[in-house]
Amino acid sequence: MNISKILYTATATVTGGREGHAKSDDGVLDLQLVVPKGLGGPGGAGSNPEQLFAAGYAACFEGAVRFVARQKGVTLKDASVTAHVGIGPREPTGFGIAVKLDVSLPGIDHAVAQDLVDTAHNDICPYSHATRDNVDVQITLV
Repeated sequence: MNISKILYTATATVTGGREGHAKSDDGVLDLQLVVPKGLGGPGGAGSNPEQLFAAGYAACFEGAVRFVARQKGVTLKDASVTAHVGIGPREPTGFGIAVKLDVSLPGIDHAVAQDLVDTAHNDICPYSHATRDNVDVQITLV
């Protein structure tokens, strides 16, 4: 996949890995990282890479759905996307992630909503492009 022109670059630096600190170059993102209890850490105050990925994918995907809706003349009122990002061991080594997106498009005909979601996933969302054929992504209209 070729990107013809970079429009924006986000930059963040992490020190200390999963038990460290993350800060964007502009200082807007500035947070403590904590290993969740499910991965053997203490949990508690702080975020983790899976939460950040979930927030990014959900925001990006909802934006893509809204973009497609505008292109197709569909008015969305109360759209939302909830991303569930799971992490676990993969074969033969290391770890992998899996994603489930729950998309809510209240008041939109199911067939129209499915078309918006499919187009957003297949043609528009950069997170969907980045994960395709590498991460299991399941999308459900709720």
